[in-house]
Amino acid sequence: MWKSDRPRNEADQIPSYEPGSPEREALAAAVEELKRAPASLPLMIDGREVWTDDVVEIRAPHDRRLLLGQACLAGAAELEAAVASALEAHRTWSRLPWPQRAAVFQRAADLLSGPRRMAHLAAIMLNQSKTPYEAEIDLAELVDFWRYNVWFLNAIYGEQPEQGYREINRFDWRPLEGFVLAISPFNFYSIGGNLPTAPVLCGNVALWKPARSALLCNHEIQKLLVEAGLPAGVLNFVPFASRSGGAVLSHPDLAGLHFTGSYETFVELQRQIGMNMAHYRSFPRVVGETGGKDFLFVHASADAVAVGANIVRGAFEYQGQKCSAVSRVYMAESLWPQVRDYLLREVADLPVGPTENLTNFMGAVIDEEAFDRIGLWLDRIRDHPESYELLVGGGRDASEGWFIEPTVVVARDPKDRIMREEIFGPLVAVYLYPDEAFEKTLHLCDASTEFALTGALFARDREAIAAAEEILRHSAGNFYINDKPTGAVVGRQPFGGSRHSGTNDKAGYRANLLRWLSPRLIKENTVPARQWQRPFMG
Repeated sequence: MWKSDRPRNEADQIPSYEPGSPEREALAAAVEELKRAPASLPLMIDGREVWTDDVVEIRAPHDRRLLLGQACLAGAAELEAAVASALEAHRTWSRLPWPQRAAVFQRAADLLSGPRRMAHLAAIMLNQSKTPYEAEIDLAELVDFWRYNVWFLNAIYGEQPEQGYREINRFDWRPLEGFVLAISPFNFYSIGGNLPTAPVLCGNVALWKPARSALLCNHEIQKLLVEAGLPAGVLNFVPFASRSGGAVLSHPDLAGLHFTGSYETFVELQRQIGMNMAHYRSFPRVVGETGGKDFLFVHASADAVAVGANIVRGAFEYQGQKCSAVSRVYMAESLWPQVRDYLLREVADLPVGPTENLTNFMGAVIDEEAFDRIGLWLDRIRDHPESYELLVGGGRDASEGWFIEPTVVVARDPKDRIMREEIFGPLVAVYLYPDEAFEKTLHLCDASTEFALTGALFARDREAIAAAEEILRHSAGNFYINDKPTGAVVGRQPFGGSRHSGTNDKAGYRANLLRWLSPRLIKENTVPARQWQRPFMG
């Protein structure tokens, strides 16, 4: 145990980047430096750079001509070496006093929030096509993950069982036996950093498979952890093609899976783990966050301007590529004319373009696959005017980058696919309901999709708020009142959902860390019995 104060959230200290500010100039310089020097990204296994012949290009989503670097992918031999390295590192890392482990992540957090900040922001902006604000909140979240996880773990270690007469009871908070496989998504740099390091802080070792489309900014995290003093082999950076992962998932020492990605991929990973269950040394811990079909529900008493502003921010910031982004809106008919006018006026003028141009509100979607997938939805809207009213947007342009216009559509059928299926792009569907059907439509919202990640209610009527809280109780793991359903802050809004949205183990909270610990109870009898007979025997 040591004294650990509650951290201050880095997200509360984000610079403004106003014209003429020193941080704006420093960021522009970091962006230009990254553009001039494409990176060569090796694997990192046992503290060594490992180069392979399987190489992929990394290009900026908003400028397909801009080569950011080339990255190596791991094959079967490299993955075998990574597992062996991790298991060897487990011998010492799992026994290292926990303040020594915590110090690595405290140093990493301080480096990231200070001298390495601009380089990482530039990588996020160019690799993921994020605006400075979106890049800042992403970076700040990783700083918060590292600082808060140390604070939460300190509290967990302090939890001990009750003591009895002539006995001493204590928990030995052990890491898991084996290695953890961390698979992170393209859309959040912070999730990329947290998925492998939350188990590692607890004394585990990990293999990290980042998303191929986010390799540049994720590799920066790996470099930072090495600089912060993370020992060789504790965390091996091994992006690999899915076809190469079978040996990792079937390895007898697989101790856990920490995953964020699609529902379909998570189901397939769990299926593979289930098939190999008899071969594992221990039952693997499986922690996953998948997709969402996140809602914004509008009561007739809501503030129309606030509703419009939060639809814009919640649906279109980072091009709607957040698992928490607003994707469906249930709108009271009486309020719709005001909200419609707001959206028509504001959405049509949202500036879209390269994110290093700080006048833009949106960048490009991540890659061609996403561009084509969202494009199918836009085609469907145009091809079925009987089902949809295209209010604003609907265009797309791939001449320079993967740009899709922010799009608002009115869906006439609340059970249409567009109100049920995840889109993961800058497209939001609105369903209009009669004011008097408020509670009936709440039940419709709850039953319309299998996802249950985030949701929001806008209302000033307290009875309406109370009714929505109750009816939508299982509809979202994070529920917001008079706020958009994005932007969870570590320590204040622990994040996660259930149903088809994941295991709801709440990233950024102690509940997640408990999944990477295996407590041993130790009882010591201070005065052991010296005879076997019991008094009742006479």
